[in-house]
Amino acid sequence: MRKRDHNVLTNAASLLVCGLLAGVVVAAAAFPAVAMSGLAAKAGAETFGALPSELTVARAPQISYLLASDGKTPLATMYDENRRDVKLADISPYMQKAIIAAEDHDFYKHNGVDINGVARAFVNNQNEGAGRQGASTLTMQYVRLAIAYSATHPADVVAATEDTSARKLREMRLALQVDEEFSKDEILTRYLNLASFGNGAYGIYAASQVYFGKPPSKLKIEEAALLAGMVKAPTTNDPTTKAGFPLALDRRNYVIQNMLDIKAISQQEADAAKAAKLVVKDKRTPNGCVAANLNSWGFFCDYFYRWWMQQETFGSTSYDRERRLKSGGYTIVTSLEVQAQKGADKAVRKAKSENSKEAAMVAVVEPGSGRVRALAVNRQFKLDDPKNPKNKLSSDPAKKRKGIRGNYPATVNPLLTGGDGITGYQAGSTFKMFTIVAALEKGIPLSYTINAPKQFKSEYIIDNSSPAACKGTHFYCPTNSTDSMAGVHTMWGAFGRSVNTYFVPLQQQVGAENVVKAAKRLGINFRAQEDLDLERGAHQWGAFTLGVSQTTPLDLANAYATLAADGKFCEPIPVQEIRDPDGNKLDIANPRCEKRFSTDVARAAVDAARCPVGDRSSSSKCTGATAGNVRRDVGAPVAGKSGTTDSEKTAALVAMTKQYAVAGIMADPDWPQTNVKMKHAERDGINPPVWETLRDAMKNKPKIQFEPPGQKISEGDQRSIPNVKCAPVDTAKSRLRDAGFEPTVSDTKVTSTCPAGTAAGTSPDGRTIKGGVVTIQVSSGGGAPPPGNTTPGNPNQPGTNGRPGAGRPGG
Repeated sequence: MRKRDHNVLTNAASLLVCGLLAGVVVAAAAFPAVAMSGLAAKAGAETFGALPSELTVARAPQISYLLASDGKTPLATMYDENRRDVKLADISPYMQKAIIAAEDHDFYKHNGVDINGVARAFVNNQNEGAGRQGASTLTMQYVRLAIAYSATHPADVVAATEDTSARKLREMRLALQVDEEFSKDEILTRYLNLASFGNGAYGIYAASQVYFGKPPSKLKIEEAALLAGMVKAPTTNDPTTKAGFPLALDRRNYVIQNMLDIKAISQQEADAAKAAKLVVKDKRTPNGCVAANLNSWGFFCDYFYRWWMQQETFGSTSYDRERRLKSGGYTIVTSLEVQAQKGADKAVRKAKSENSKEAAMVAVVEPGSGRVRALAVNRQFKLDDPKNPKNKLSSDPAKKRKGIRGNYPATVNPLLTGGDGITGYQAGSTFKMFTIVAALEKGIPLSYTINAPKQFKSEYIIDNSSPAACKGTHFYCPTNSTDSMAGVHTMWGAFGRSVNTYFVPLQQQVGAENVVKAAKRLGINFRAQEDLDLERGAHQWGAFTLGVSQTTPLDLANAYATLAADGKFCEPIPVQEIRDPDGNKLDIANPRCEKRFSTDVARAAVDAARCPVGDRSSSSKCTGATAGNVRRDVGAPVAGKSGTTDSEKTAALVAMTKQYAVAGIMADPDWPQTNVKMKHAERDGINPPVWETLRDAMKNKPKIQFEPPGQKISEGDQRSIPNVKCAPVDTAKSRLRDAGFEPTVSDTKVTSTCPAGTAAGTSPDGRTIKGGVVTIQVSSGGGAPPPGNTTPGNPNQPGTNGRPGAGRPGG
């Protein structure tokens, strides 16, 4: 007889027997006197035939794994149920034999329902005083689990597990269908992947990890027997508890004996397994970001979690997205780069301890992809226990008086990335970069000169009671950190020295609203209501270029990364690759980039940004540096900018190479109005954590040079400066103005062969940009005239005005 014919006949016989038994069960429940009558059998056959014959199987919840960018280093695990499906080939043969020995000796012989076992159980259970006997095969147990996991309503879960005859009958009918649809090995694999083993372990993979710290392929006889013995009552037979340990040991030895009885193992193997000491690890798999592989990585993990919860790909509601993350069985290769993250973690804690109210925050972004490579802050990622709080009292005096505790040393707030009430911190002069970008887009080149005064009276209107207003007016009048910064500057020099009275007039010229738009296109987000209100009237936001709006280290790093990537903006993203349980790659992990600025503009902006950090290109004309050590200490071509705010309530630094953009901000997140002065270059300032992070990230990486900008965008339309030597000052001003320059007169007189009070020369001399500032140097006389040169300068003849070095601005 063919096997298929045999199966058909066997199944038909099983259906008949089950139908008859069903009738007996139903009748016995309602009319005990007719339990064995023909009427009962007829009713049973009809009842059984009406039961569902197809099992809908939904994938059970699977654990999701987060890995570092190397695809190997564990970052975190997230799950509703700790389960990871495995193939039968990855399960020890001992485990396969042990579960059959424990639950269903005839598993490979019956067709899903053990008819003899059902009959025995029925007869036994009719006898008063006899213990209840079950007849569930492994296939029926699998059906029960599958129904529960496929349920869409809580009542269906209850129905799948309640101890009733109706449930048994449904399991029998479905077990026959399952046995016909799947091979025995498939059924066994599915069962082992679904079963609960206690202590939060679902499925054999999790169980072998929780109890023995090994994959299921490595399980020994005694280990497999222990796990097989637990599925019937995982809580009662829990070997990790004092009460459960002896019961688990007895159950293990019972299973080992059964393995011997069914000839799965030899007598020698059974004796050795029973004699083996029972040792379990009781190591529950960590769950969530508070249990990240390293606590300091929790902030990155939390950023990933918040990112995931914003992705509609994973569901239309936040509930759906969280379930997908914690039940979807994804393998997620994040963008966290171990070398960069460890360097950042070390650097921020070297600057400030975890008990410091000042937060040293550093974010690292990869230009050209937007991948976030590191997020670090001198805090512990965890919730402070309200019953036994360890956090210090808030640094905010008002909160401190009320006994409210601060967010140090422990917090789960997104300090580096914003959200949940975190709106950011002022980043000071790092925002001058956005004015440079807006000016470059307007056609204003890097060589553009402005005579920056000690105090600049702008056209921006502010409250006349503000200390930033010119005395007796309502006009915004910024000054510099020192008076010596006044003078004529190019963008290179003004950015390198951070000259406020250069950038406010430059912003005024290009339009503050355009500077704000440039910042937003680069990736700056406004979260504070005050900033959102000011954005609506951006044309009057005079102090924007000085970094008075709030931002986060992540936004700031990504804005500069856009420029390092030649103007290609990429949305910050915490992932490199996401695969579903079947190994399929999801497109959601791909970089999301677009070209937002021309290559010329981006390269010119970076060229200016090389000045503040002690670097320069062949075309740069740097005249100062606020963080001049960075180039030397990083040991690679760098660009960036430092920034501080009024009363030094915050301090910031951005430093970048072609591969990494690192932004750091030091602030007090609990009390932005802090009376602590945030430092820069000092050991406990923000500069060291930034450049040390960049240095460590760059180890063993190629030192890639920034491409210099084009001649036009850096030098602009160069024009010859008229020779005004020895001409009256008013005449010199007129000649320079007529030639397309903006003349200004120096307050300091110089020794010259020209008559006192006349023009001794200009700075710059020779050539400079059209529309640029040309300073007239006034003669004090007293110089011996050179032979044959006693006539005033010819207004029609360009020249050097008696000085070499044409083109280099003064000041």
